[in-house]
Amino acid sequence: MSLVKELRERSQKRKRLLAQTFGVSSVDELRQTLGTTIDSPLRKAVRDSERPNENTNKEATDDESSTGKMVYTDSSTFLKGTQSSNPHNDYCQHFVDTGQRPQNFIRDVGLADRFEEYPKLRELIKLKDDLIAQTASPPMYLKCDLQTFDMKDLRSKFDVILVEPPLEEYQRTMGVTNMEFWNWEQIMQLDIGEVAAPRSFVFLWCGSSDGLDLGRFCLRKWGFRRCEDICWIRTNINNPGLSKNLEAKAEHCLMGIKGTVRRSTDGDFIHANVDIDLIISEEPEYGSLEKPVEIFHIIEHFCLGRRRDSTIRPGWLTLGPMLTNSNFNADVYASHFANGQVTTGCTERIEALRPKSPPAKGKGVAGGRGRGHNTQRGGFSRGRGRSR
Repeated sequence: MSLVKELRERSQKRKRLLAQTFGVSSVDELRQTLGTTIDSPLRKAVRDSERPNENTNKEATDDESSTGKMVYTDSSTFLKGTQSSNPHNDYCQHFVDTGQRPQNFIRDVGLADRFEEYPKLRELIKLKDDLIAQTASPPMYLKCDLQTFDMKDLRSKFDVILVEPPLEEYQRTMGVTNMEFWNWEQIMQLDIGEVAAPRSFVFLWCGSSDGLDLGRFCLRKWGFRRCEDICWIRTNINNPGLSKNLEAKAEHCLMGIKGTVRRSTDGDFIHANVDIDLIISEEPEYGSLEKPVEIFHIIEHFCLGRRRDSTIRPGWLTLGPMLTNSNFNADVYASHFANGQVTTGCTERIEALRPKSPPAKGKGVAGGRGRGHNTQRGGFSRGRGRSR
């Protein structure tokens, strides 16, 4: 009781000092000056919420009479007491009202209109796409059980490997039931390191839950170091709703690197900073495991290696049990790289347009990467800069 009494005395003392500051004679006059009453703010807020204006009351009555439940027509009610005066900018409340996710309103996310305001980047992307199409080997595919298949039978090394495992979480989040799902122990048993080139990259779709941590263990077991995380933000423009509003709306693709690859010196093998590490595209139909096609553009723009393992696409080799046919022949596949040309190469225009890292102080010549005096590896001189 002594503690309570002491706190009350301190409170009264603070009020008296505040009254002296405002030039009033008593605490009661202080309340009038500040526009407050004896009632607590909580009680005042409760009474205010019990007195809606006539228009709001009328709209609520009409909505309840027609549908039997409250229908929110705007977000202005929820913005009282906040600094926001425009309910149209409250995308979180708009999601509650309509089911339209906030990411639906991000502009210029498509591949066609993303670089409209950047003509040099648009030209760079077109030139790289044309060069990739010209140098791509015919698509090959092999139907096999990856749990028992010996990767050595491929008799090839790959510069890029994209892994899309049927994760167990997809059964819960995507409603997929027509396939055999893998746990992370099974995924780790894949002998990815056996088919990875001395300098290579792996891209692993790892879902949105425990895969972020377990995916890192996979990369380490396969002999890779995690260097990037590509995030796929799923929109629902075509199918808005709140049926899955508490589930993750993003999925991650971990990127691992093997060997020593520096963006400042290995311009013959990688072109960094051409794309971003974010994909925003429409969510696939419920029950589908389809991934955004943009991941292939990101990979092809970044790594110039032509030996790619993932999907039925020009320049790629596909492995998996879901295929209906096979056309893979190890000798024929190896013949596409018999001349030693394992990369797409580069043109002078692409080299001039692509983003470059500045050289380290005291090394190289001014003008950015690609203008140094070091030994060439692939036809382009490079200055030494900061490692990845």
